[in-house]
Amino acid sequence: MATRGKSINLFLMDGDPSERIKCTLANWTGVAYKIPRTELDKCKGRDDLSQSGVYFLFGISDQTGGAVVYIGQAGVRKNGEGILYRLQEHKRNPDKDYWTEAVVFTTSNNSFGPTEISYLENRFTNMAVAAKRYLVKNGNDPTLGNITEEKESELEEFIDYAKIVMGTLGHKIFESLTEVKKPSETSDVTPAAGEIVLHLKRKRRKSGQTLEADCKQTADGFVVLKGSHIEPNDYDSIPPGIKEARQKANVDENGVLQEDTLFKSPSYAASFVIGGSANGLTEWKTAEGITLKELEASEASEQ
Repeated sequence: MATRGKSINLFLMDGDPSERIKCTLANWTGVAYKIPRTELDKCKGRDDLSQSGVYFLFGISDQTGGAVVYIGQAGVRKNGEGILYRLQEHKRNPDKDYWTEAVVFTTSNNSFGPTEISYLENRFTNMAVAAKRYLVKNGNDPTLGNITEEKESELEEFIDYAKIVMGTLGHKIFESLTEVKKPSETSDVTPAAGEIVLHLKRKRRKSGQTLEADCKQTADGFVVLKGSHIEPNDYDSIPPGIKEARQKANVDENGVLQEDTLFKSPSYAASFVIGGSANGLTEWKTAEGITLKELEASEASEQ
């Protein structure tokens, strides 16, 4: 079945895309807000932010420079405070000073109770951990709770819509780095280069050993895959940004990459592996020895 389009409504609450955004989706009871930490006070008095819901606190780690997220839930309190009050508590908490932006999910009909938000917090947290895009800072695994199969089906549908909205708001927290969109069953489009694992093989100058690495092209760029062998030495020709990325990379004592690592271009991905300047269009090849440059030229000629 062909994938259907979605109609998403983004309301720039302050007339600026870098400030507060309210997001709704056709045929969905959910409501999402993207709120910069500095703009929380502007949200006072909004009824839907005094309800129950689930929230995400996004920021950057001071130690690694990598993206981090904290996922939490907020129920309605006796004083009528809900999500917004919980966010303000986090803003005052010195242990949560890393976050710069919150994304909130609630409903237009105030239908979330303790069971619903516990289930959503658990599912969102485990999905984010599995995707490995962000370091999830939750200390404990949230309780899933006991729900009926009818309620589970309803909440899973909410989650499907929330994934679309979250990506629209700029956070691919639920998508793994190597996830590739597949053509629909009714599509006659041929598989794209992103569905092909590319290889790089080169003999090291100093030791004479052979480096071997794998890479996959995705919608975000080029992902050097976990298990690839990385040159331990930097050469004079290495770009400064790649040198920094290599210093931060999770590589074991044998030069084996321990996690998928994303780059915006094939040349940066190749430079990361080699430790020096490289032309990714010619370094990365298919299992049949076809270079990425040849592959892209062949696809262009077929269009």
